[in-house]
Amino acid sequence: MQLNLRNPLVFFDLETTGINIVKDRIVEISYVKVFPNGKEEGKTYRINPGMPIPPESTVFHGITDEDVKDCPTFKEIARNLASEIEGCDLAGFNSNRFDIPLLAEEFLRAEVDIDFRKRKFIDVQTIFHKMEQRTLSAAYKFYCHKELENAHTAEADTKATYEVLKAQLDRYPELENDMAFLAKFSSHNNNVDFAGRVVYDDNGVEVINFGKYKGRPVAEVLEADSGYYGWILGGDFPLDTKKVFTEIKLRGFNSK
Repeated sequence: MQLNLRNPLVFFDLETTGINIVKDRIVEISYVKVFPNGKEEGKTYRINPGMPIPPESTVFHGITDEDVKDCPTFKEIARNLASEIEGCDLAGFNSNRFDIPLLAEEFLRAEVDIDFRKRKFIDVQTIFHKMEQRTLSAAYKFYCHKELENAHTAEADTKATYEVLKAQLDRYPELENDMAFLAKFSSHNNNVDFAGRVVYDDNGVEVINFGKYKGRPVAEVLEADSGYYGWILGGDFPLDTKKVFTEIKLRGFNSK
């Protein structure tokens, strides 16, 4: 089934130094860009993360410090990459919880302005888990009837994710071939920041989604607890989360 697209859809996968969105870095990114007319183009970047790749991560994806020592840093490719995905919706496997938040962090660190909040996010893993409860390799075998060769390489996982989404649309008539529908269906929470530390409640108010103030409006907490904002900025939170708190705080100043 050909995807019904209004905007180009970029399927992508990251290989990283680890799974901490704040501290870890990208070592490889691969994407397949699918256009509304069905045309496809892809690219893979190998990236020097500027930090040692832990042995346990190398075991997972096979990329060593030696492999990336002469590769560009993310900052060096960031503007080109931003241009390549400009105006595109994004799709991946577990991408809403990991790949998109980490990619957003890398762009912020590189000081490249790219507004992901205007994009639709299709998380194929979420669709799969809601329908069948499996892993990518199992999803590929279940939906596409093929073994996933070279699993945990960014290119193989990216192409498999693209094939799985098309097969999911073929298999489940209740899934609409529409990116807005799929983005909503594959979302776990109505996140304000990519890490889900702040979410919208049923009334569209930004509320804190962790810690002692969980469930309370951000603006209310910032007004009542003068030290909370400083704690957020000085804490081990993603840059994107800090940016959201700053925007809400500034909005409060401007409304006075």
